[in-house]
Amino acid sequence: MPAYPRIIAHRGGGALAPENTLAGMHIAQRMGCRGVEFDVALTADGVPILMHDETLERTTSGTGFVAKTTAAETAKLDAGSKHHYAFAVSPVPTFQAALQTCTELGLWMNIEIKPTPGTEVETGRVVASIAAAHLASHPDAAIVCSSFSSAALQQTLHIAPTIPRALLIESIPAHWQSALDLCGAAALHTNAKNLDFSQLTAVCNSKISVACYTVNHRATADKLFAAGVQAIFTDRLDLWQPGEM
Repeated sequence: MPAYPRIIAHRGGGALAPENTLAGMHIAQRMGCRGVEFDVALTADGVPILMHDETLERTTSGTGFVAKTTAAETAKLDAGSKHHYAFAVSPVPTFQAALQTCTELGLWMNIEIKPTPGTEVETGRVVASIAAAHLASHPDAAIVCSSFSSAALQQTLHIAPTIPRALLIESIPAHWQSALDLCGAAALHTNAKNLDFSQLTAVCNSKISVACYTVNHRATADKLFAAGVQAIFTDRLDLWQPGEM
């Protein structure tokens, strides 16, 4: 598991930019952030794009389900105006465009595999294949694949075993070690609001990397770091100076 940056921009650029866009990644890098997290889902024709929701309405000019929209159709959407009109030209990025942009900017990447129901295995397979091909030509790129879906992570283990994996969870379960072993994960990404600090201590003492989402207050972040958490995902990049990230 590669070293995590302490501060990771949630969904690309946090609150400073439209989520899951290349514009957000550029802003995060200019703010001094060293790592970003973004979500990858498949279109109707199996192309991986950056999208958090199962539907298009909240973040784009489109409507309907991502899984029923083609890549050509998503490429025509405006993914920025709903955040601010200044971002009206921001498209929905492909996964490959995000990989290339982050690599050019020197950003550590947390790729959250975000399958729509029924596509867990296929989404994991596609993401792992493309990420592995990118690493073959860009060996210095820093990538971690994460997901709430164990099935998706199992695909990355099968196809690209050298890419580190993190299991996403709402709270640390009593059987956390077996859950990690099932998908070959070496890190837990968990909701900061649901932490049991005695369990957290046990995980950290086992040398498992722990990152917490979504932390938007410095005092909370400081408490988590003091408890052994390696990184936090945040929307508020403005709370930290470049040298602190």
